[in-house]
Amino acid sequence: MITKNDLTEYFFQGIKSKHDMRIGVEHEKFILNKNSLMPITYDEKNGIKDILQKFVSLGWTPSYDDNEETIIALKKGKEAITLEPGGQIELSGAPLDNLHETCEETTNHLMEVKSLSEEFNFILLGMGVEPNLTVDDFPWMPKQRYSIMKKYMMQVGTLGHHMMKRTCTNQVNIDYCSEDDMIDKFRLMLNLESIATAIFSNSPFDQGSISKYKSLRSHFWHHTDQDRTGLIPFVFNKGFNFEKYTDYALNVPMYFVTRKNKYIDMTKYTFKDYLEGRSTDIKYEVTIKDWEDHLTTLFPQARLKQYLEIRSMDACNWDLICSQPAFWIGILYDTEIMDSVKNICEGWTKEDREYLNKNVPVQGLQTEFKSKKIINLAQEFYELSKKGLIKRERLSKNGEFDETIHMKGLEDNLQNGCSPADCLINKFNTTWGRSTKPIYKELIF
Repeated sequence: MITKNDLTEYFFQGIKSKHDMRIGVEHEKFILNKNSLMPITYDEKNGIKDILQKFVSLGWTPSYDDNEETIIALKKGKEAITLEPGGQIELSGAPLDNLHETCEETTNHLMEVKSLSEEFNFILLGMGVEPNLTVDDFPWMPKQRYSIMKKYMMQVGTLGHHMMKRTCTNQVNIDYCSEDDMIDKFRLMLNLESIATAIFSNSPFDQGSISKYKSLRSHFWHHTDQDRTGLIPFVFNKGFNFEKYTDYALNVPMYFVTRKNKYIDMTKYTFKDYLEGRSTDIKYEVTIKDWEDHLTTLFPQARLKQYLEIRSMDACNWDLICSQPAFWIGILYDTEIMDSVKNICEGWTKEDREYLNKNVPVQGLQTEFKSKKIINLAQEFYELSKKGLIKRERLSKNGEFDETIHMKGLEDNLQNGCSPADCLINKFNTTWGRSTKPIYKELIF
């Protein structure tokens, strides 16, 4: 019989030695019909299902939803390709040793998907929000999980469907080597999450026009589901540990449990209800797999599983996908650099973090904070991250480059004082003639 201690022990089992800490990246992209620029549906000719079946012929192993016909995911080694609710495709990368390997993995994945684009007549776009389409333009993917989420989102927020179907993100997964290390990294992630939002903001358009946001995607998240999103301020409380995160997760409403490939709606109950036998119409015995599944349905800006995951960044184009993990690894995998960042963030309050989380999606790098602009802090953190990467001394295969090579796109942006969103807005107002259509020529993968 599973107990609360077992659920907390799950996090302890994620502890790695300092020599075994790895890097994981997850990146999403829109897949659109090359001619109509509309999302591709699941069952149409040359649609999502046909594309996934082509991957199977290339050596990927399929996963099915509720039958042997509906492919919803693919696996090869420790890499996985999954479907987001509106047909966005996500690569969940393998845990790798260095940024050269993660960038090579990203390149190989994008090249493999692009190699199918002529046959299946699609383009790939990496942005935080698709710049022209409405929420109703996107289909729903045939996943039982999303059927439950779709219904529940209508009850708890106003923009949940927009988040599910209109957005893409890139995420970075970070290991911890002790409970204390987890606490330090978690707090730094939550202090810097808005800085990263500003640096990589890449969703300024809404249905063909400039919105009032640099990261419209972040705005959608603010209106999705308050029970499971946001800044989880208890992480900064004295005494925070694995058990306290367990307490948090126990009290968040569930989405589902799975049995024999069937998803059972559990939205009436918290995991605590389920654990303590109060889900009277559900008679299943609680499993660790139920807990693992539940943890994937919590969506704070940074979250804990058997590793830490930063979730605050818009999806970006090719040259910045590798900069996103580089920024975080340079800071979080060197204790001296972590201490330097902690010193900068010393005294930041819950109200400070909430201010940044609210204002950065609108003003981006120009957000005023403590007598500075975020661009100044971003440049400061960039320099520290770069120093951390140099200290790691991880060289490319030919021995020519260290990991700072993957910061080049980010460095150029910060030197120019702009985010991807700022660059897009400038092009929209000048060379693009107030049109978003050039995006589908200039910014596709």
